[in-house]
Amino acid sequence: MLATLPAFAFAQSTPATVAAGADSDGIEVIVTAQKRSQRLQDVPISIQVLGTKKLDELNISNFNDFAAQLPSVSFQTSSPGSTKVYFRGVASGGDGNHSGSLPSVGIYLDEQPVTTIDGALDVHVYDIARIESLAGPQGTLYGASSEAGTLRIITNKPDMTGTYGRFDSEVNKVTDGGMGGQLEGMFNTPIGSKAALRLVGWYEHDAGYIDNIPGTRTFLGASDGDGGYLPGITVNNDQFVKKDYNDTDIVGGRAALKVDLDDNWTTTATIIAQDTKSHGTYAYDTSLDDLQVQRFFPESGHDRFAQAALTVQGKIGNFDLTYAGAYMERKVNTQSDYTDYAEAYDALYASYGGVANYQYFTNEAGDTIDSRQTIFGTDKFTKQSHEFRIASPTTDRLRFVAGAFYQYQTHDILQDYQVPNLSAAMSVNGWEGTLWLTKQSRIDRDAAIFGEVSFDITPKLTLTAGGRSFTYDNSLIGFFGFGRSQGFLAGTDAPNATYGSSGVRRCFTTDTYGVDNPKDPTGTLITKGGVEGTPCTDLGVQNADGSVSPKHAKGSGFSPKINLSWKATPGLMLYGTYSKGFRPGGINRRASVPNYAPDYLSNFELGWKATLFNKTVHLNGALYDQKWESFQFAFLGQNSFTEIHNGPDADIKGLEMDLAWVPMQGLTIGASGALTSAKTTSNLCAFEGDPNEDCSGIITTHETQYPGGVATDVYTDHEDSIAAPIGTRLPITPQVKLAANVRYSWDVGKYSPYWQIDATYQSGASTDIRVAQAEALGRLRGFKVVNLAVGVEWDTWTLEAYLRNAFNERAELSRYVQCSICYQRTYIVPNTPQTFGVRLGSSF
Repeated sequence: MLATLPAFAFAQSTPATVAAGADSDGIEVIVTAQKRSQRLQDVPISIQVLGTKKLDELNISNFNDFAAQLPSVSFQTSSPGSTKVYFRGVASGGDGNHSGSLPSVGIYLDEQPVTTIDGALDVHVYDIARIESLAGPQGTLYGASSEAGTLRIITNKPDMTGTYGRFDSEVNKVTDGGMGGQLEGMFNTPIGSKAALRLVGWYEHDAGYIDNIPGTRTFLGASDGDGGYLPGITVNNDQFVKKDYNDTDIVGGRAALKVDLDDNWTTTATIIAQDTKSHGTYAYDTSLDDLQVQRFFPESGHDRFAQAALTVQGKIGNFDLTYAGAYMERKVNTQSDYTDYAEAYDALYASYGGVANYQYFTNEAGDTIDSRQTIFGTDKFTKQSHEFRIASPTTDRLRFVAGAFYQYQTHDILQDYQVPNLSAAMSVNGWEGTLWLTKQSRIDRDAAIFGEVSFDITPKLTLTAGGRSFTYDNSLIGFFGFGRSQGFLAGTDAPNATYGSSGVRRCFTTDTYGVDNPKDPTGTLITKGGVEGTPCTDLGVQNADGSVSPKHAKGSGFSPKINLSWKATPGLMLYGTYSKGFRPGGINRRASVPNYAPDYLSNFELGWKATLFNKTVHLNGALYDQKWESFQFAFLGQNSFTEIHNGPDADIKGLEMDLAWVPMQGLTIGASGALTSAKTTSNLCAFEGDPNEDCSGIITTHETQYPGGVATDVYTDHEDSIAAPIGTRLPITPQVKLAANVRYSWDVGKYSPYWQIDATYQSGASTDIRVAQAEALGRLRGFKVVNLAVGVEWDTWTLEAYLRNAFNERAELSRYVQCSICYQRTYIVPNTPQTFGVRLGSSF
């Protein structure tokens, strides 16, 4: 059920969250999706809501939990905190590699956007008033990262009516896995008569269920001196074998201070911080048994963020003014095993004695070593945003909301591919043991003015028109690739580890442009203006003064919206909407690949909001037709290097509905669903160029690497030039997604027992828009998951036992391979296996 039920929290009966919108009938809710407070049934857009009570009843604590309840939302995930979110089938797959496309879905925490360049924050869900899911382009009011939709997490605010609090605890056991649990708490207190403070804290331990089992890999060894190679180098993972090795710990807190400056002005300052530490991998290897992998290096993730936000609200005359600003820092450290890459490339270069011999993997003594790699990654994000808006009285026949927005985001990128025992001569210059280095700095800026005007043509017919005028400026500079000795061609130095076409050999020098120079640099390498700590700069723009500046992708545009709503009866509203969303263009981190352009999403939508049977039923829905123009498409290109291009257009049609029903006292029923048909309307070509409609007539230059040099070949009229023919379904999003829940409670003296069943279903989906790659990777299998709960409430206490994933369904959330040719091992990210748990909570 997506409209909230009575909006008080688990084991809490204080009045604070009732103000979030529940009425006496138990299915009404107040939302702020249009930057105003409105009844859900009066908002003429497709919006679904999970309120405080529903979030607690469904035991929702993270993104994966609440996304399952939102039929228009799909996602890809690889580990906690690494999730790419999509709405209504607007997904090309593969988006989100570091320095990738900006997200197409905006995520807000209260008034402030918290979507970082690389995707969504997974904010722990506790003491949350509601989650609003706004499907379709929200570019007018929410901007560039809301091309396909917006998710808004609205926290409970400090309350001046009294001192109260709550705590909740949980312990659980994963079938064939470990033990987990969590502790959560909230405390609210007035400070004098004009201020209030609200404190929230949480700790969660998620049990592991993936086993790292013993295994070996064998790589080709050194030359035998007679044109052959010695028996291979065999390695094992004995020191890393562990059962249930993918556990996660999350700790965080939130503090909010609300101050009434006078009768008209209020300010709310909020600080939130969260620290997530995970170990192992959250995917299993399909070539092994269920929930098993073989890893040869430690794997871990450490994702922490902190945000300070300020919202000031007040009145000047009859006009409402709001300022919302925030500053956020996020840092993600990861270590990943990249042995699959070494395994695949060892087989690819078998005729050269494997990758270790082909690319000179040797130690300081000159002995051949195995080519296993481990990746150390650091992504540091900062984000500041400022919005000022003004709104006229909601009771006026002609009313408006208008404002200005500015956002500044940075992303410092470090990807350090290390090979144990690799000699300094074979390493990236100045980075001993590093085979490949990416160290870049990205800045994304955007600004906009926006507004919406509504006019009541009649008391029942309202016309709304709006638009957003925007500009963006995205930049990228730094180093990527292998090391290189400048004296190698002159015979004075040993070769570096590879003859690749990136890295030091393509850096800017004092006498030539590295990116245009197919040979090793002969002048002095330029470091001035680049990223500190890099050997030189091969991604940027060379200046006349001998420095390098960032590459830029700039643009501007306008996103319109028009909406007509008709209050046909007191219980039925019909509406039609045309809206357009946008996503800025950007820069490829492979310097030779051109910038990618913005993409746009046009949405035509017809919807209804119905309140039936004496306000005991809400039945809402929408039909839509979306045109996605030249969509941004990310994929692993040559040598497993991410590239982003603009693909063809796509047509996305769908239906979404949700039901909230209270048929009798104590019984609540909810259901929601979405049908989505998303297909390309022209061919997706496999190669660069200016193709004809059938992808023929392409001229592509391709470099073939071999010891001693690089050969350049030109291909034309490829027989296999169509990667995805017209009519190919877009990946990730299922055609059908459903959610339903039933809850019944009754009174026995002072006790109120209850039981609950909730279930979700989604059909299968493709994993890649490219037909060949999708076939090799395999489809995401459809699945259904059922959760059960029984409990009792008394006085201020609640005790519950639950069984999540009751039938131990192995849902497939994502599929991936480690590199562009690593299809020897396919990985599936599953849902958590069957979990039994007990919850105990109380309010005071």
